[in-house]
Amino acid sequence: MRLLRVATCNLNQWAMDFDTNLRNVKESIARAKAAGAAVRVGPELELTGYGCEDHFLEQDTAAHAWECLKDILSGGYTDGILCSIGMPVIFKSVRYNCQVFCLNSKIIMIRPKISLANDGNYREFRWFSAWTFKDELVDFQLPVDISEVTSQDTVPFGYGFIQFLDVSLAAETCEELFTANAPRIDLALNGVEVFVNASGSHHQLRKLSLRIDSMRNATLACGGVYMYANQQGCDGGRLYYDGCCCIAVNGDVVAQGSQFSLKDVEVLDALVDLDAVSSYRASVSSFREQASHRTNVPFVKVPYKLCKPFESGMVPTGPVEVMYHCPEEEIAFGPSCWLWDYLRRSRASGFLLPLSGGADSSSVAAIVGCMCQLVIKDIENGDEQVKADAMRIGQYKDGEFPKDSRELAKRLFYTVYMGTENSSEGTRSRAKRLADEIGSFHLDVPIDSVVSALLSLFERLTGKRPRYKVDGGSDTENLGLQNIQARIRMVLAFMMASLMPWVHNKSGFYLVLGSSNVDEGLRGYLTKYDCSSADINPIGSVSKQDLRAFLRWAAIHLHYSSLAEVEAAPPTAELEPIRANYNQLDEVDMGMTYEELSIYGRLRKIFRCGPVSMFQNLCHRWCGSLSPSEVADKVKHFFKYYAINRHKMTVLTPSYHAESYSPEDNRFDLRQFLYNSRWPYQFRKIDELVQDMDKDGKWESSTEGELRKRKGVTSAQGGGMGVIAVGSANPSAGS
Repeated sequence: MRLLRVATCNLNQWAMDFDTNLRNVKESIARAKAAGAAVRVGPELELTGYGCEDHFLEQDTAAHAWECLKDILSGGYTDGILCSIGMPVIFKSVRYNCQVFCLNSKIIMIRPKISLANDGNYREFRWFSAWTFKDELVDFQLPVDISEVTSQDTVPFGYGFIQFLDVSLAAETCEELFTANAPRIDLALNGVEVFVNASGSHHQLRKLSLRIDSMRNATLACGGVYMYANQQGCDGGRLYYDGCCCIAVNGDVVAQGSQFSLKDVEVLDALVDLDAVSSYRASVSSFREQASHRTNVPFVKVPYKLCKPFESGMVPTGPVEVMYHCPEEEIAFGPSCWLWDYLRRSRASGFLLPLSGGADSSSVAAIVGCMCQLVIKDIENGDEQVKADAMRIGQYKDGEFPKDSRELAKRLFYTVYMGTENSSEGTRSRAKRLADEIGSFHLDVPIDSVVSALLSLFERLTGKRPRYKVDGGSDTENLGLQNIQARIRMVLAFMMASLMPWVHNKSGFYLVLGSSNVDEGLRGYLTKYDCSSADINPIGSVSKQDLRAFLRWAAIHLHYSSLAEVEAAPPTAELEPIRANYNQLDEVDMGMTYEELSIYGRLRKIFRCGPVSMFQNLCHRWCGSLSPSEVADKVKHFFKYYAINRHKMTVLTPSYHAESYSPEDNRFDLRQFLYNSRWPYQFRKIDELVQDMDKDGKWESSTEGELRKRKGVTSAQGGGMGVIAVGSANPSAGS
């Protein structure tokens, strides 16, 4: 038997923090060697951090990466272990995203990435070029100081594999795992048995199964050992890299790392049987036939053995059951870990959250509470780095450290209920009870006097005092009065975040947390520069539907029982007066349900639908529930307010990326922010389609649709898609 012990890892890297990154890389190599591994793979661009963005354009970034590699090579870290180390490399004035293979203080080969990620959150073509020469390996002239350490002038550079005396090994990099014509196909046909993948893959709800299935299928079709390494944590931006390093053999996962963790370094190893790979491949006739007339791939010969001789008691690592988190757990743990990284790396002293008692701000509060629980759990498990960070942030003295999540929350989490005469006792009491359950330092701050002062100032300037619509005012007055309350809350939140630490004789500042969800951002159902404007937002890319499911989960699993009552309450902004015959509700104000918003968002972004194609899609989806004219009204209503409010996305608080239909304007959803909100051409085409459908007589009339609704058929697609009036006023449109 040819037995090979391999190791992969999750590393919590920080873009441009070379000290932290180098320390983590060294620690991971040391742990791999201690486990007896002969091969170690690290994440993509691990020396610099993946999220350096335009810093990659600076010569310093590549130069510092070489300096870090020199430290590793000269320190003996690669003695007796093959290490794949991710870093940018400039070759003939072209910058490449590379894996550098090192063994025994020498560089064996440099493998540039051949398929760059350039969609969604990724912009690799902005900084790197893809390597397109697959027929040969070329000589790369090493930097002088590297050459002095390795005693090498040049090393092989390009696409190929490494042939050892007892095993052949090759690389893929992140995106190449998912490409149609993946490198591993030709490599496997050329006899490569071990594949290492250095990845920088971020968390997205319900995405992990795609990644795991890709690794399984890669080795199921071609056989082989697949080692996957990933970054884990917030490396300085909106993304949370969700780890889950894995090792797969012949279609089975034999080792899986954590998806969410506060650890800086996690190393995973497995003992694999390479003869089982050969046997697996030889048993598949189609593989044998394709391999017999393969296209040859260049390779580097290394006269060195990596495998261990068989000894009694050595048993290859067996398959494990893959662990998937449910979406509610993903919402709890992903943003919690992201917040912890942001908090400790920003050197802030804690968080401040305007807590309204509604679903969104309560979700954020629960996520911070979950963060505190994770910190205490890791301290109890002996993580000294987490303990040291918690002691510094919480400003513990004389060797004290946190032992309880509520006590930790009291030190680093402020919640503030900023009520007005329009606020209900229900939201006030829910906010107070949730704060008590989490342990936050809670304040109840009435702001009516501040609102009144601003209105009095306005009245002195203009001679007029605006009134709410329920009191006889116009839509303009009603909107202005709501926006005053919302914006006062933002100003007060930032004031308290900067001054409350001083009040309590603490150093530093607090980060203000926002709490608008992805659907409100898509619709623009938020006031520009209200409490949606904050330092960071952990739920800005999470849908309302998912948040409500999370609240139900958190009430039980995080032991915040008040969240069940929060989830059951109808969503309301509480910016208008409560009357016996009137109570402000979000879905009525928006003219659409949150479930409808989620459908619109997915069609607009994931399925790339404009107004006309969205109308056509929804006619099929809602056939039998709504007539074409009713579908048209809904689509027009959505796109009207989407266009009016798109400008708000330009100032959206940096948010944790979790959803594939996020409207975030900074990098994920790039579109104009000044639209013709009448959409004259597109809406005219929709009207023409409605007329054609009505002529065909295949659809029920609006009158028939109304009759069906009166009989109780009020939901599209079989349930939950409430049919509501589409002409309601929007309290924050264009504000």
